Amino acid sequence: MNFLILSITAGEGHNSTARAIRSELEKRGADCLILDTFDYISPEFAKLISEGYLLVTEKASYAWKAGYRLAEKRHPNDFEFAPTNLLKQAVSGELAEFIRTDTYDAILFTHPFPGILLDIMKKKHMISTRTVGILTDFTFHPYWEDCTENDYVVVPDRLLLPQAHRKGFRDSQILPFGIPINPKFSETMTKEEARRFLGIDENLPAFLIMGGSMGYGNMAENVRKIDALDTSGTGQDFQMIVVCGNNAEMKAEIDEIAKTARHRMLVTGFVKTIPQMMDAADCIITKPGGLTTSEALAKRLPMIIAGPIPGQEERNAEFLLNNGCAMATSKTCPIDECIWQLLQSDVRLQSMRDCIDAVAKPGSAETLGQFLEDLAHTPFIVEDHGTDPVENIEDMYFDILWE
Repeated sequence: MNFLILSITAGEGHNSTARAIRSELEKRGADCLILDTFDYISPEFAKLISEGYLLVTEKASYAWKAGYRLAEKRHPNDFEFAPTNLLKQAVSGELAEFIRTDTYDAILFTHPFPGILLDIMKKKHMISTRTVGILTDFTFHPYWEDCTENDYVVVPDRLLLPQAHRKGFRDSQILPFGIPINPKFSETMTKEEARRFLGIDENLPAFLIMGGSMGYGNMAENVRKIDALDTSGTGQDFQMIVVCGNNAEMKAEIDEIAKTARHRMLVTGFVKTIPQMMDAADCIITKPGGLTTSEALAKRLPMIIAGPIPGQEERNAEFLLNNGCAMATSKTCPIDECIWQLLQSDVRLQSMRDCIDAVAKPGSAETLGQFLEDLAHTPFIVEDHGTDPVENIEDMYFDILWE
């Protein structure tokens, strides 16, 4: 078996999803190559996109929000002569030639941009390889409507079916497997075991505070507000686990707070023990990235959403809030009030866990891996023009997924 995954670097979610899929496919004995599409086009362009995304989402969030909303409102084929359209036309032939240098059982993509390129190749009969798109958020990003010539799209949940229809996808294309995450998030410890593993108090409720791999958001301010909660005399003391990611400056600031903190606090930088930290926690305070929230769902971990990046993370927040899996901070309901409410209500925490059970997909990567393995072993008939495959695997999955 041989697979190609087309990703891009704009945040870490698309690449993390690609790596989770590759890990699962390699366990099944497959060869799997991840190609950064922008980097293939131009390393300089890839760097510009990656650094520009981080800069704009952090420093110019209102502009990003306005642009994202404008893109959401566009119709397919709007702005035909925009730079992105000229670029996709220019590079589709080069990428098609790259694809034809090897025999792939399927090509996957974790961002709509490579999906658009594949869509063009399909329309022009440049490739016949089966193609599978993967959503990395709990929403269809703008431009997914230009990816509908691809064979399949993997969505976080069947609740996104109306969105998929509006984008132009048919039921037979939609695979509600969940966002693929590392299988280690489906392995569990008890809270006591996880807390012993981390060296923190086994008996105190624990709040996990994260800001993504770059330590985004007002983490230090949130930590101060949470630590200021006076629970003396209530019997409801708690502890914090604070993960600052690669943000060394943020870690140094929170280390200073920890020296005189009212509540116990474990402060770390980038670590590989996030699964154990989630097992140890009663709730996670985080920005709602698609991967982080999918991992939290797999761990049955209630969420408090703080500081979403405008656009896709706001849509993630809407999905999680509307489905009862999370609370959200606001100017009139700051983080300390959310924490206090949860400390006062075991019922609320259990209610969120029950709602999480309805949408969590802890085995998402394994489910997709099995589908791709079956796909690789399913013959398909090529029609006269040599491009459009007719699969019979579709019938195998359709009744199971949408019954």
